Amino acid sequence: MPLKDPLSITPFTRPARGTVVLPGSKSITNRALLLGALADGTTLLTAALFSDDTRLMAGALRRLGIPVEEDEPGRRITIHGQGGRIPAERAELEVGLAGTAARFLTALCASAPKGIYRIGGTRQMNSRPMKGLIEALRSLGAGINCLEKEGFLPIEVRAAGLRGGAVTIDASESSQMLSALLMASTLAGSDVSIEISQPVREPFVTMTAELIRQFGGRASADPAVPERFLVRAGKYRSPGLFAIEPDASAASYFLALPLAAGGRLSLPGLRVDGETLQGDAAFAGVLRKAGAEIVGSPQGVEVSVSQGGGGEAPCRDFREFSDTFLTLAAIAPLLRGTTRITGIAHTRKQETDRVGGAARELRKLGQLVSEEEDSLEITPRPLVAGQEIETYGDHRFAMSFGILGCHDLHGDGRPWLSIRNPGCCAKTFPEFFDALESIRRASLAE
Repeated sequence: MPLKDPLSITPFTRPARGTVVLPGSKSITNRALLLGALADGTTLLTAALFSDDTRLMAGALRRLGIPVEEDEPGRRITIHGQGGRIPAERAELEVGLAGTAARFLTALCASAPKGIYRIGGTRQMNSRPMKGLIEALRSLGAGINCLEKEGFLPIEVRAAGLRGGAVTIDASESSQMLSALLMASTLAGSDVSIEISQPVREPFVTMTAELIRQFGGRASADPAVPERFLVRAGKYRSPGLFAIEPDASAASYFLALPLAAGGRLSLPGLRVDGETLQGDAAFAGVLRKAGAEIVGSPQGVEVSVSQGGGGEAPCRDFREFSDTFLTLAAIAPLLRGTTRITGIAHTRKQETDRVGGAARELRKLGQLVSEEEDSLEITPRPLVAGQEIETYGDHRFAMSFGILGCHDLHGDGRPWLSIRNPGCCAKTFPEFFDALESIRRASLAE
């Protein structure tokens, strides 16, 4: 059933209780889709994410002639790898607002021995940076024509394979560009040496390198030059069965919920300490400093707060796990003291300007906000009720401020905050508001 727009958030009148089954990681699902398509053999992804972004990726692979079968109720995806070939020699690929799909598919198409492929997205996607990846692929022999504006979608790729050798990339605006280049470089005619001209967010690149290894490739940082990656030319092979981790970015909202509503939640399968491919797991440390008790075990994670809200406001550099900064920004009005968030300038070029948007929405709610290019400072003031949060078509605004709305501002359960276009959550977490309501109802049954 479609969500009401705007969606009024019903506060929790009892401490949160229950279990949250998280969706699979978007970052891992989309990388595994690409690597499975490039590999020899059939790959079965379990606990996979089904969302707008992953459906766009799977659909594009099918248009390229690579069989992909989706079992949404079973959360399984089967990819019949083509060993580096792209059966379709012509295709039009629509990537919507999916930056991951846009960058990964560009590199995939450029690696093909031959073919002509057009890639485009929404107006917002067509304004997101692609220049670093396009220039790097061109230097390895790819023919890429920007159809409207240089460095942006829509593009036409005239594939002739990648020749290998040395290449430099500026992926400072999105580490997805470096990840895309790393995955495609295994199929080059010879080894590829990738020089990184500007610093990138390391956790996502580390994730990519590890997934390349699990699919039989070799990509690693040069021990002598940390800013250089070496990718060995070769082939990918399917690992057969591949389990997707729960999404650490999606987990951030439910890890923060007890700070807004009190209580205790279980998140099965989640890893925030120790072995995980996801850098966003570091957000758990931020919430611990804000007063949440987060305990990990082989079964997953439990988060609790004895009394809702009231924790100490943290100051933290979010550069390495910036997809979670909006979660903290949204609950900052409930914390003691000024919350300082840095390392977020690059998020101005994501689905929307997340820094500017966060500042506007928090000021609308009566908060004192200082905004700089790379940072936000949020000092709590009495929350202003009756406001509608603009999401800018960005799923993370909807989910982050949805958590804030769970706080019982009036003390009697009256809704005080609404979310515009809540359906934008379909990008990564279509069931978010259903899961939130399920937890609220479970808390009432205690």
